[in-house]
Amino acid sequence: MSERSEQNDELTLLGNKKTVYSFDYDPSVLESFQNMNTHRDYFVKFNFPEFTSLCPITSQPDFATLYISYVPDEKMVESKSLKLYLFSFRNHGDFHEDCMNKIADDLIKLMDPKYLEVWGKFTPRGGISIDPYVNYGKPGTKWEKVAFDRLANHDLYPEKIDNR
Repeated sequence: MSERSEQNDELTLLGNKKTVYSFDYDPSVLESFQNMNTHRDYFVKFNFPEFTSLCPITSQPDFATLYISYVPDEKMVESKSLKLYLFSFRNHGDFHEDCMNKIADDLIKLMDPKYLEVWGKFTPRGGISIDPYVNYGKPGTKWEKVAFDRLANHDLYPEKIDNR
């Protein structure tokens, strides 16, 4: 049996026809697999234009496009599990900033990446949009400095906001 097929045996969601969608925050749905290209650093980027959560005060829905980028080390996140995990925020009440930090924490715990960033671009509510950006660089590596530099220069050139 090849190394690739052995690691695929560990994935329970990919190709599963009986997918269960959790309506409550559920980090246990996240699955990882072995990075087959540890000989080089590279970015993996996910764009999730249908993120929803609830305001913890009013219970009104909040909508965002999420951008999750990371440089893997040994493990990578399986995309279907990530989709189900992000879907689990649908009825979760938390502030935008807390949701982005929670996502970053859960992905760091799952993968222990070299670098990770999570950026939520929320649609305006009450005339204000909120775009929290969270990043992480593995301590003691060059990626720790990359994280600091990217955070320090994150919004140096803000994009044109066009009511999304």
